[in-house]
Amino acid sequence: MTAPAELDSPDTDSLVDRPWVTIVWNDPVNLMSYVTHVLIELFGFTKDKATQLMLQVHQEGRAVVSNGTREQMEADVARCHAKGLWATLQQD
Repeated sequence: MTAPAELDSPDTDSLVDRPWVTIVWNDPVNLMSYVTHVLIELFGFTKDKATQLMLQVHQEGRAVVSNGTREQMEADVARCHAKGLWATLQQD
């Protein structure tokens, strides 16, 4: 008697381990200088990197500012919200 053929199925472990990202969105409220300041304060970016990300938010409407586990990104989104930035998380 032969063993049944294994069905091809997606590796669910690799789906669970996919990194999550925090996205900051453009908004009509915050000044560009404030967004730069918050990115430096919350994420430790250099002024140049924070400015680059702020310009991406301004010009493209969004920028990814951090990545990690879902729990880490939920915390980052909450920190952004506490500073008045519009932010969401999504699986990358």
